[in-house]
Amino acid sequence: MPECPELHLAGRYINEVCGGVVFSGGVERSAVGRGPEVPFCSEAYRISAASRGKELRLTLAPLGPAAPQDLVFRFGMSGSFRLCPAAQLPRHAHLRFLTRESPPRALCFVDARRFGSWRLGDAWQLGRGPCVLSEYQAFRENVLKNLDDKAFDKPICEALLNQKFFNGIGNYLRAEILYRLKIPPFEKARTVLEALKDQNQDPSLRPSKKLKLMRENPDLLELCHTVPMEVITADKKLFDPDHSDNYDAFKNWLQCYLVPGMSSLRDRNGRTIWFQGEPGPMAPKGQTSRKKRTQLKADPEALTPKVATRASKRRPRAAAKSPKSIEEEEVADGPRKGRARGRRKVTAASALSEPEAPVKAKRSRQTSARRGRGAAPAV
Repeated sequence: MPECPELHLAGRYINEVCGGVVFSGGVERSAVGRGPEVPFCSEAYRISAASRGKELRLTLAPLGPAAPQDLVFRFGMSGSFRLCPAAQLPRHAHLRFLTRESPPRALCFVDARRFGSWRLGDAWQLGRGPCVLSEYQAFRENVLKNLDDKAFDKPICEALLNQKFFNGIGNYLRAEILYRLKIPPFEKARTVLEALKDQNQDPSLRPSKKLKLMRENPDLLELCHTVPMEVITADKKLFDPDHSDNYDAFKNWLQCYLVPGMSSLRDRNGRTIWFQGEPGPMAPKGQTSRKKRTQLKADPEALTPKVATRASKRRPRAAAKSPKSIEEEEVADGPRKGRARGRRKVTAASALSEPEAPVKAKRSRQTSARRGRGAAPAV
């Protein structure tokens, strides 16, 4: 799911691929896009982008006296931008800006799940706090001076998703930040953050000494800045839509989120938090912590199909009503259906490959028994 690093990288991508490119005409919108029509048309204009937290602002600047047009995007769960030939538009391209070239290209806002949206104007969404990336000092002060807010009565894992204070932090970032500090996700937020008020405030310390202490002992608010920066600096093309194979680099970077061996619970908002160790005193009642299993690498020669038992054949619906798997629970955090489908196909293949001899022998015994009792043979 796009969080502040992805929005930042999307803005960087737009500025790189659209630098020097001239666009022309109106803005095309799909019939199902979650945003208004864009009343803008120009014979020649340029496009630039800037991000803040979980929002991205696109500026359409005419090459002339006309006024520019701004749009502010939220990416939802699957939003992204892509520059491609206009004759080969990707699926789910809900907003399109055409270049003045021949043949033209199109900068597209692509959103398969349609949770993303845009609005007209240059104003960032009201109620969002300073960005954890670009406005770190203001972000830190905003949190520490408002610790009396009821938002900090909640567990720290839930407080970290409050965009009024943690603008840009999302589900995978909160897991990585808490994991590195070994903070239980369901510890009270105020308890965790109040300890930072007086940290490194010794007036006798020189600024260089304070900076050294901060680097050697980063606190939670610092990691809200440095952990997203790691994603941004890890690979220039990490989230470039033309280099989607680099997603493997992102998965290798993760230390906690969706990592085998980690535990998970759902918070009170229904979002899954990944962690290691104890969940903390404010963990939801009635849930048991589940660990993500290590996925076995397939060895075709070592796999032996299992013969389905009578119980499994007799109760297929009961199995369907079993508690949801961890992968299914992650629907709110990202697409997980592919793996489940893969497992179902493997199961089906195993069932189809069962030997037929035992089944036929069983049927013949049943037929003999019915004949012995005078029952009519099956047709």
